[in-house]
Amino acid sequence: MWRKLMVLTSLCLCSTANADLRHYVASLENSAWRIGENNPIECRLEHDIPDYGRAVFTSNAGKALNLHFTLDMWLKPDAVTKATLISRAPSWRPGHNSKEITQLTYNKQFNGEVPKKAAWSMLNELSQGMEPTFYYADWYNHNAKIAVGLSSANFGGKYREFRACLANLLPYSFDDIAFTVLNYQEGGVELTRFSSQQLQKIQRYLSFDPEVELVLIDAYTDSYGGRSVNQKVSDKRADSVKDILIASGIPKDRIHTSGHGEKRHVTGNDLAEERKMNRRVVIKITKPI
Repeated sequence: MWRKLMVLTSLCLCSTANADLRHYVASLENSAWRIGENNPIECRLEHDIPDYGRAVFTSNAGKALNLHFTLDMWLKPDAVTKATLISRAPSWRPGHNSKEITQLTYNKQFNGEVPKKAAWSMLNELSQGMEPTFYYADWYNHNAKIAVGLSSANFGGKYREFRACLANLLPYSFDDIAFTVLNYQEGGVELTRFSSQQLQKIQRYLSFDPEVELVLIDAYTDSYGGRSVNQKVSDKRADSVKDILIASGIPKDRIHTSGHGEKRHVTGNDLAEERKMNRRVVIKITKPI
């Protein structure tokens, strides 16, 4: 393995004019990092690789901290390709040892993806002034090698912004709110305490997400009271939730409400706990695939 790393390191030091190695990496003067998204549902850190594409680190809101890395290539792989990801010293920091981060497989016509642990290692190496670099054989000529590096120049400031964004991500994802059942106090439109908190979570998430395509709101009651009264109560509950979501920035033409009155119970209606379960609003939210 060490011999392999030494060989790869020596390749890195070759001139880009070397016909055996094409090396894509931003120069010290042109290296730039930027924050693509900075909000409570998505953080994105981006870096352009001249004549090749861009590197993108992304983390999304969720119960557990996540990190995705994509090597967004202008020219997608034309064949399944094996690659090695190495942390190497940039040309302006000679004398530092290289080390392997991980082995990868690029699928045909897909961007390069890196596992979570390796993506965190890449950020750590960049923060220490190293240059994570992908090595693989040319798709059309296996004797020609390609190196694609992420420059650590000008990385520190934007990385601090990215970490601050990570600290403010919501502790729940779209999947956690896409199907939600809210329950009501007996009569009227007052939610239970827990359901009120759930609705606030939905409202907060949707206030940051412009990609919501459709929101379906279905309201139901228990069987206490007159049937016509229960129908009006369910209509009122559906409309009250709709008003809250409109206030969150969801266009009203994307919200569809239906009041079902005392139809479609999910359990019996004799016990107080059963009636509580029947007094509900079901919210279903969809986004483009």
